[in-house]
Amino acid sequence: MPATELSGTTALVTGASRGFGHAISAALTAAGVRVVGVARDQDRLREVQTELGPSFVAVAADAADASVAGLLIDQYRPRTLVLSAGATPLSRPIQHHTWQTFSRNWDVDVQQVFHWTREALLAPLDPGSVVIAFSSGAAIGGSPLSGGYAGAKAAIRFITSYAALESERHGLGIRFVSVLPQLTPATQLGAVHVAGYAQREGLDVAAFLDRFGPTLTAEQVGRTIVDLASDAGHVQRAYLVTAGGIAPAP
Repeated sequence: MPATELSGTTALVTGASRGFGHAISAALTAAGVRVVGVARDQDRLREVQTELGPSFVAVAADAADASVAGLLIDQYRPRTLVLSAGATPLSRPIQHHTWQTFSRNWDVDVQQVFHWTREALLAPLDPGSVVIAFSSGAAIGGSPLSGGYAGAKAAIRFITSYAALESERHGLGIRFVSVLPQLTPATQLGAVHVAGYAQREGLDVAAFLDRFGPTLTAEQVGRTIVDLASDAGHVQRAYLVTAGGIAPAP
């Protein structure tokens, strides 16, 4: 399926007001897609709407609310669903977390993916639709300064894989894909943790980032999501995303 076939379709992006969600919304609208952007920050959503124009529909809502997922899938019937909303975890060693701070990403990130994935299967979305959920490279390597973040992101990868199996079992024709971006300062969350890990290792941020090679940008992530959404040849259920491109996740 060539990328030009995305033009004229509808995408729904959670976490659309900032970071990867904002960049993904921009990349999709540039590809001729009508984007329904969901986020809690109404003022920031208005700014994105002004930036992207009439192809961007702003919906101020909590993406982790089960009723929001059902209502918006029924209303907009997206061909592309991108689940990029998530909470910024508290950057502390494990002994300085409470259960509430440790479990924050389970309450937000995992709950969001669970609700929207469930609704995509129940609706179901039309054959040829794709659901792309944001996991993290931390799901493979861990993240000792972010409490339950790495485990939550691993759970998102599993949920997405389970949904792919259900789509196959029932012949729904919906692709479910998780993406695992490398650590990058390109988002608010990433910047906090890059600084935290650099300090932990006694390095400045630039020296710490040199270990990872070229820095992944939000714009690169946006283009990657357009590519995944438009090319049904991407048959893997999970992809690592780096500045060098994508590769099947181990």
